[in-house]
Amino acid sequence: MKWDGMETHKADAQYLYSMAEKLGADLFGVADLRPVQNFITQQGGQILGNFSHAVVLGARLSNTVVDQLDPLMPADYSLYGFHVYKAVSPLLDTIALRVSREIETKGYRALPIPTSQFRRPGERISIFPHKLAARLAGLGWIGKNCLLITPKFGPRIRLASVLTDCELEAGTIIEGSCGDCRVCADVCPVGALKGVEFRESEGVENRLDVNACGNYRDGADSGARRGAHVCALCLAKCPKGHVTS
Repeated sequence: MKWDGMETHKADAQYLYSMAEKLGADLFGVADLRPVQNFITQQGGQILGNFSHAVVLGARLSNTVVDQLDPLMPADYSLYGFHVYKAVSPLLDTIALRVSREIETKGYRALPIPTSQFRRPGERISIFPHKLAARLAGLGWIGKNCLLITPKFGPRIRLASVLTDCELEAGTIIEGSCGDCRVCADVCPVGALKGVEFRESEGVENRLDVNACGNYRDGADSGARRGAHVCALCLAKCPKGHVTS
């Protein structure tokens, strides 16, 4: 049986929000993907073109853990790495699964997209742009660090999404700017960030050298560092991440 039958399913979005919040989500929003459908399909494949909307879920990172970040610590021994990839990410993926099942019980299709899922082996391109969807959902704006900046938690969040063909009521884009701040660019160990503001018409390469960033974290740029490391200085040092209210 379908939900309330309203054209934009306003009440249904509120119901899913309450459900996600009870399961542990700190952020919830709905994005209308139709204006960016071609881009999403090109990045993730034709299967993603079957969905008009995305439920975007966010979980905040612990300030205490982020503030203890050691960017050169091997990922397997990093408190930050454990927190992000083995605690927060699985939580979000579980919430996304539960939300997708709830949507399916109402007769709609729902595809949960994990927090970390590359398009193909060996690539550094995600199957789905969670940050873009979160921006469209009105959860925040894209900063010079190429991260979503939220009003409440800054960039100290993790994201997952559920794609659906249910036309849930979507959020509205909020505007934001880093202004003259370039802390993230200055702190980047390999100069991967270029200190350039986000512009919708420009590709990520105008703001970030993806390979330089990835190689540094993988330890591929230096024989002195072996294996994957956790950097995340652009997240940890962002002044917007210290918002407490």
